[in-house]
Amino acid sequence: MESSENKKLEKATFGAGCFWGIEETFRNTPGVADTEVGYMGGHVPDPTYQEVCSDRTGHAEVVQVTYDPQQVTYDQLLQVFWHAHDPTQFNRQGPDVGSQYRSVVFYHSDEQRLMAETTKENWQQSPEFSGRQIQTEIVPADAFYRAEEHHQQYLMKRGEASCRTS
Repeated sequence: MESSENKKLEKATFGAGCFWGIEETFRNTPGVADTEVGYMGGHVPDPTYQEVCSDRTGHAEVVQVTYDPQQVTYDQLLQVFWHAHDPTQFNRQGPDVGSQYRSVVFYHSDEQRLMAETTKENWQQSPEFSGRQIQTEIVPADAFYRAEEHHQQYLMKRGEASCRTS
């Protein structure tokens, strides 16, 4: 990741299943200055991981990406997002089931909303998703609650590249 000195950085927030894997994906994307995992989109203030996993707070596990738009565009980040998970799964990713694992783009501006909607439509029209409906929500960003420290850069701390084991 790169120094954020003297740069105009922007934020993007994505939910794509378990936040450990999607954070690692974005952390290794050129132009990304920082990543944090946390919770967004629920109705309980400052939830814990256990509360979010209860599937009763309404939060999604998310990665908040701080990026340099001079080095990576929001559209490029959206492409990373679409490639990194299966957006046709509803309230799950693989073996992880529950609304906290939903596919969601939390937009921080009208420009981000329009780009997210456009790329979603484009992906839905692609042959890859023929006959399968993309379930990804596109909703306004709200309060971001940073996850507990042991969840931050979880895979990197363990020397793992992904959540999947062979």
